Amino acid sequence: MAKAYLVGSGIAALAAATFLIRDGGFDGTDIHLFEEQRDVGGSLDAGGTAHTGYTMRGGRMFEAEYRCTYDLLSGIPTLDDPAVSVTEEILAGHEDFAWDDTARLVDGDGKIVDTHSMGFSERDRLELVRCLATPEGHLDGKRITDCFGEHFFTTNFWYLWCTTFAFQPWHSAIEFRRYLRRFIHLLPEFATMSGIHRTRYNQYDSLVRPLTAWLRERGVTLHTGCHVTNLGLAPGRRSTRVETIYLSRGGRDEQIEVAPEDLVLVTNGSMTDASSLGSHTSAPPPRPHRSDAWLLWHRLSRGRDDFGDPAVFDKRVKESRWESFTVTASDPAFLDALEKFSGRETGRGGLMTFTDSNWLLTLVAPRQPVYRDQPEGVFVWWGYALHPGHAGNHTPKPMTMCSGREILEEILHHLPFDDAVAARVRETSTVVPCLMPYITSQFLARRRDDRPKVVPDGSVNLAFIGQFTEVPDDVVFTVEYSVRSAWTAVAQLLKLDKHPPAVYKGHHDPHVLAAALETVHRR
Repeated sequence: MAKAYLVGSGIAALAAATFLIRDGGFDGTDIHLFEEQRDVGGSLDAGGTAHTGYTMRGGRMFEAEYRCTYDLLSGIPTLDDPAVSVTEEILAGHEDFAWDDTARLVDGDGKIVDTHSMGFSERDRLELVRCLATPEGHLDGKRITDCFGEHFFTTNFWYLWCTTFAFQPWHSAIEFRRYLRRFIHLLPEFATMSGIHRTRYNQYDSLVRPLTAWLRERGVTLHTGCHVTNLGLAPGRRSTRVETIYLSRGGRDEQIEVAPEDLVLVTNGSMTDASSLGSHTSAPPPRPHRSDAWLLWHRLSRGRDDFGDPAVFDKRVKESRWESFTVTASDPAFLDALEKFSGRETGRGGLMTFTDSNWLLTLVAPRQPVYRDQPEGVFVWWGYALHPGHAGNHTPKPMTMCSGREILEEILHHLPFDDAVAARVRETSTVVPCLMPYITSQFLARRRDDRPKVVPDGSVNLAFIGQFTEVPDDVVFTVEYSVRSAWTAVAQLLKLDKHPPAVYKGHHDPHVLAAALETVHRR
């Protein structure tokens, strides 16, 4: 029987293992995942405790046209009720508890910004249409700033867009254009975020744990603390075939001989590589080293122009980093005050961005509980900053040098809470910051060949999956992209009849275009 070896255990690898069983006829006992870290899940992580403070690096949003993801999760039972699939749980949650954001942007005076208008000038509108209409090949190597004037980056639209998706002005014009086309159907509801779907809990509890439970029940082996250092390829360039997997486990080197019928699927690169956690009293420590997620890709691509160029994505940390933080509180004071300020109960308010924040802070107050094991009387909220290298408005140093306590002070500076509430928040909150050097590395300006194809031309048994592969039309920094890459890899390597559904293209729908144009032209 053929075996499958998967490098990494993020959502792409978990999805690939599931598709191998569901569509490819693999027995779970013939599938092995190799994970360098102690825990599986890749970037969809969550940890900590109610006592020490919970942690999660981030949270991904879903929407109705995540066709591959919802197809995958429709066969995975939730941990709370085996009769309900993860897809059903997400869709039911949206029906019962959808976002309706009324305080998406807050200005420097602590006032809620009217987002009825996107704030465009005529030039902004023309540049937006021109970007949409420009063929992708003409945007090779270009940044968003190459396509728009300075005013564009001061509009309500830009503040909404960049903090929802984590774009920076220097990021790739190719990726920005893809996002415009991919999510154009969400534009009329963009400020309220009512078209966004979310998981019931954090995504480790809601996605990773159900998927790993399903895979383990079928005999899939997840090797943690085990990192793949290199792949031995058969000689010759007419075709590509992996013959040997080199790995390190517990300080000992091992190798696996790969049979001709076996498959090897590699998650190349990592957007959460070298992340470091601080504490309520200390800033995140610097993490100078990189993990084998990048080093493996560098080794494989040496002398191979068909394997992409990892240096495009992992050499510009100041352009790809930002910082998040998780707040654990023993008092609902903050969430109650935010509820009163925003006019929306906790969990319905979506994102809140402070437009005058030097750090460009955004807060998220999720539906409680956020963790499956979160005790009664414990409350969790989360946030992030896209400019952590800047000095704060209240705190006179970069966010990267701030403890959790100092980050909380900066947040309270931007909110019009009375002194008594602020004092309760300070006394009852634990803030854990997380610095992520490569979190938007997949957005960095690139050329078309800088990411490898999912299955490189001539590959017999090797595929690349995850955020740093090339999936035409779809958008990185989404769970959907990782799942689509996994499905594509399995379908192509096994030459299956069943392929991923087409990427949704709302820009081809005249009704979607008309609604989007109406939104763009609001004054």
